[in-house]
Amino acid sequence: MIIKQPLNMTLDEYQKIALSTAIYPESMAIIYPALGLAGETGEVAEKIKKTIRDNKGVFDDTRKTEIAKELGDVMWYAANLAADLGISLDEIAAINVEKIKSRQNRSSIHGNGDNR
Repeated sequence: MIIKQPLNMTLDEYQKIALSTAIYPESMAIIYPALGLAGETGEVAEKIKKTIRDNKGVFDDTRKTEIAKELGDVMWYAANLAADLGISLDEIAAINVEKIKSRQNRSSIHGNGDNR
């Protein structure tokens, strides 16, 4: 895999960069990045599916790099969607860590639903 030097930035710093490259109508705020997020998530799944089909499930460096690129697109759309909602990525990360640690502490990692 092509390893890039880590950028050493916070999620909020990344979010500001992502926002500076966003080009979509203000009237489509929330909607546009939500649709993009769904599409890019599908592209990640598609790359994984094709690795299973075409490369016997072997994730070589080329395939990992291609999946990483799609994950970057997922991050871009998530960053813009969060901004449209008025939430920083650092806040989202903190909320998520709190949620998963709570589940872990309550032995509720397995199961269904957000509020388990």
